Amino acid sequence: MPTQEVEKCPSSSQSYADSFKVEEAVIDDYMEDESITNEFGHGNGTFLTGYFNVTCVVAGTGTLGLPHAFALGGWLGVLIMLLSYVMAMYSGVILIRCLYAKPGQRLHDYKAIGTAAFGWPGYAVASFLHWLNLFGCPALYLVLASSNLHYLLRFTSGALDVKIWTCIIGAILLIPSLIAKTLKEITGLAAIGAICTMIAVFIVLVQSPIDRNHNTEPVITDPVIWTGFPSALATIAFSYGGNNTYPHVEHALKKPHQWKWVIIAGLSTCTCLYFLTAIPGYHSYGRDTESPIYNSLHNEVAKMISMIVMTIHVILAIPIYTTSFSLEFEKWTNFTEERLGRFKAWVARAIIRTFTMGVLVILAIFIPFFDDFMGLIGALSNCGLVFLLPILCYLKLTGVRNKPWYELSFCALTLFLGIIGCVFGTIDAIKALINDFTQ
Repeated sequence: MPTQEVEKCPSSSQSYADSFKVEEAVIDDYMEDESITNEFGHGNGTFLTGYFNVTCVVAGTGTLGLPHAFALGGWLGVLIMLLSYVMAMYSGVILIRCLYAKPGQRLHDYKAIGTAAFGWPGYAVASFLHWLNLFGCPALYLVLASSNLHYLLRFTSGALDVKIWTCIIGAILLIPSLIAKTLKEITGLAAIGAICTMIAVFIVLVQSPIDRNHNTEPVITDPVIWTGFPSALATIAFSYGGNNTYPHVEHALKKPHQWKWVIIAGLSTCTCLYFLTAIPGYHSYGRDTESPIYNSLHNEVAKMISMIVMTIHVILAIPIYTTSFSLEFEKWTNFTEERLGRFKAWVARAIIRTFTMGVLVILAIFIPFFDDFMGLIGALSNCGLVFLLPILCYLKLTGVRNKPWYELSFCALTLFLGIIGCVFGTIDAIKALINDFTQ
């Protein structure tokens, strides 16, 4: 069985409370005093640090795909999104509580939680979904960014092949990856990315109703499309992905008891952006809604501005994923400054992050199908990381009998939707990718 990675607090003597108040009992008692800020090696990040990191990681490409998700599942997508929003907030809170399941210790990451809950099987499942997400999402972002740059510069002297743009973006993104040591150093990038998403949402919100008013053909929308329900759920699950970066975002906070407010604020902002894009987008283009949504815009200027700001967003979001992976790998290999010294630790970190970026570039080059790739990551990875594993690990680590019936019912509903999206959404996405490669 793999060794659990924990951060110990030598001053802790509290007993573990078998209740829903694990986080309050463990974190808040340590962090109430302003002078105690580093019991578990926490950073000096503020509430805004966590908020912008969560918003930048969660929002973005999900915003672009949600109108198409509605086209797959009909207006039922509104209910699915509301449920996913509440479930994502709940899973984000209990995931961090699982980190503190044992008194005086803080588990390091998602994989350690899976190990603590289910031993080797939990480690294997959590690791597979975790690495799939950490590599799949930024690779997907590279696909989107390179295809956008290819389109935007296609008639200029800067016109380049999509694969070349992928390599160029990967090389450029090595710079912040090598400079930043933790997530705190790239908070500025996250803030800019969040603003870019808001600009794109505003453009879609304004332009899509204009396009509908000028349509000569009737726009067809559907109340419910049951056959498209799993794929719609998978896309929506992708839109709330980010759980595997949450332990690192929370660890960067100076006052980790603020985490619940960080996740609520971040996901609430993302959900508002989602509704402002998905509803007018689907209402304006109906069954013909494309993913990304800006491909459906009739106004070329609006389309180009949307592509530019979303390209900026996804490029700035990639270092958050690569830094999260690097932090975990450095922890696992013990490539720390304390053991190696500052220079050797930086060299080791540079090698790890260069290799990581190389893998992402290769994935983006060989799987250039944005929509179906997003469906696969959402179904196979995000449904598991957002809807399944946090619930299962939380119930295993904290017990079932001490939970009220309504909480258990909510957990059961979350697990049910997670299984539907994971199994059937994965099947649909694989079929679509096979069709992409055989055409």
